[in-house]
Amino acid sequence: MASAATGALIGLALGDALGYPTEFQDVRAIEAAYGPWRGMALPDPAYVTDDTQMTIALGRGLRTAVAAAGGISGLDAAHLLPPVRRAYVEWWRSPDNNRAPGNTCLVACRLLSEDVRPWAEASRTGSKGCGANMRVAPVGLVPGLSREQRSGAAQLQSALTHGHPTALAASDLTAYAVHLLAQGARPDELTGLLRSYAVESRGVYRGDWLGELWRYAQDPSPEHFVARGWDECLGVLDRLDAALRAPDPEADPCLATGAGWIAEEALATGLLCFLLFPAEPLTALRRAACSSGDSDSIACLAGAFAGAHLGAGAWPAEWADRIEYRDQLVGLGKVWDV
Repeated sequence: MASAATGALIGLALGDALGYPTEFQDVRAIEAAYGPWRGMALPDPAYVTDDTQMTIALGRGLRTAVAAAGGISGLDAAHLLPPVRRAYVEWWRSPDNNRAPGNTCLVACRLLSEDVRPWAEASRTGSKGCGANMRVAPVGLVPGLSREQRSGAAQLQSALTHGHPTALAASDLTAYAVHLLAQGARPDELTGLLRSYAVESRGVYRGDWLGELWRYAQDPSPEHFVARGWDECLGVLDRLDAALRAPDPEADPCLATGAGWIAEEALATGLLCFLLFPAEPLTALRRAACSSGDSDSIACLAGAFAGAHLGAGAWPAEWADRIEYRDQLVGLGKVWDV
């Protein structure tokens, strides 16, 4: 898709803004406040949450890292770590960081701000909150990354804050899903491709990107550490496949694949909303936003998937032109659109 990167980033932000006011409410309360879910309107003004803010932070750090590496082929952990760490800390210090960010991100970024502290000491290895994969879409949008680079970058950006192996695996899978869709994969083949990738990745610890992170979780080996995360992701993919075999577009998607507060459920429920309506991007966003869980994160992931699949033209101008941080999102998208 010629404009997949811009489409994914704008879609992510639109989902974030649509789900921002509905988070922490059940479906009945949301529809009582905003009307039937299929007619939900984008708020005015269309403010976003820390989901979009941290996506932009990662995108900036990734762009800087690629330039410092002399191009895509040179990107490695040594080039990625410093600018992404700085970007996360800048987000943490920003006065605009007032959108109810998660405690894991706040604590980890505070520790990352201590320059002498090794990054792995800041990582919260017990947290698999969705804050890791809600922001990872830029990694899936950079053209030309090898499979190993994409996987390593997705997991490292997660590990800076959320070091639980399921957070790493879900971030890797989310970036891979965005990549596949941007490269033209069909929605109906997506879950099979993700499952194969998870199975192949199950025993692979990316030590060149993660260093000795596994030791902070007290697992007996790096392979044991990483397998825990992939196994949980494979489990939620089972739930996603079951939901797609008997789809119910009118039901709260969180009932099928989880409320999305944790990484693997955010991935699965975001995918479910997209895959229920692969040709109707606004309907996918509305279904995600009208859900009983972490509505903004679920909807931002659904928007990233839909935008990567359909391109920037998926989003009507009366929505896209009003989204907060529009210029920054479009600027990043143009760097990676091919």
